[in-house]
Amino acid sequence: MRGADELRWEPLPSPSRGAHEGNDERLGDFLEEWLTSIQHSVRPRTWRRYAEYVRLHIKPKLGTVVLSSLEARDLHHLYSERMRAGLSPTSILHLHRALHRALSQAQLWGLVDVNVTTLVHPPKYDGIEVQALSPEEADGFLNAARGDRLETLYVLAITTGMRQGELLGLRWRDIDLERRAIRVTGSLQYIPGQGLVRSQPKTRKSRRQVLLTHLAVESLRHHRVQQDTQRSRSGERWRELDFVFTSKDGHPLYATNVINRSLPRILRSAGLRKIRFHDLRHTTATLLLGQGVHPKIVSEMLGHSNVGITLDLYSHATPTMQEVATSALDAILGEPRD
Repeated sequence: MRGADELRWEPLPSPSRGAHEGNDERLGDFLEEWLTSIQHSVRPRTWRRYAEYVRLHIKPKLGTVVLSSLEARDLHHLYSERMRAGLSPTSILHLHRALHRALSQAQLWGLVDVNVTTLVHPPKYDGIEVQALSPEEADGFLNAARGDRLETLYVLAITTGMRQGELLGLRWRDIDLERRAIRVTGSLQYIPGQGLVRSQPKTRKSRRQVLLTHLAVESLRHHRVQQDTQRSRSGERWRELDFVFTSKDGHPLYATNVINRSLPRILRSAGLRKIRFHDLRHTTATLLLGQGVHPKIVSEMLGHSNVGITLDLYSHATPTMQEVATSALDAILGEPRD
């Protein structure tokens, strides 16, 4: 991991400010204007993350700096100070990308001549640690989830690789049990001030069709029967919103309830280490690649924007594919000749 003192910046000459002389707009004021301008053009979660970076990390340190006078060394010092304060290299990289996007807009608006983020090298992204369950652990996990109210959620998580928000936002109209298929059309997210919001898929590739295993189909059928029973018990209290996974009165589920209550309980019951819900998605990919399924198929199933993301994330699982490949060549070419 790169330390704070290893952040690099390019000591290039500052651009001429002639075109912006007399413009004393402060960076903090511009960033607030920028946040307002993009609020309805980016995903709510993305906007919230940008706002947190601006208000918690950038404005307190550089908010009063005149926008047209911002220099690369200012960002270098900001990133170094934030690392010393405990912000992770990955978070600083995301902060840098948010600033880059904002200052690109400032450049288009004619407020600055140069986007100074292009003169700074933030920490490198070292990737994430994948904590996938082994085949035996995955089987044990599903056995421990048997009979749980959210059993079907976990069955789908491991057999489809869908994201948590995609699963919690799943509607019955998006499922065709006869064709054993799910159409991923949205994701459920919590937005402060708005509550739970079902938004469009993250990328074009995220809007996809996922085929279901026989285990998943049977689990969904059983879950629908249970939900019908709960609907009858709730009577007028039931709110019909078509969600597959709901509270006892039909409302959509909050992800925090799954993460903080249900998942840890099942992991303990199965005797497994603590993992994130997202690691169930990693489990799907690792299990498939370990069985020799082509990365392109796995990538499409997970909704990755390109197969390179899949290969980078799960490079630990691809040696098995090479073993399958060499075995295939042995079968074609035969044993070594004397």
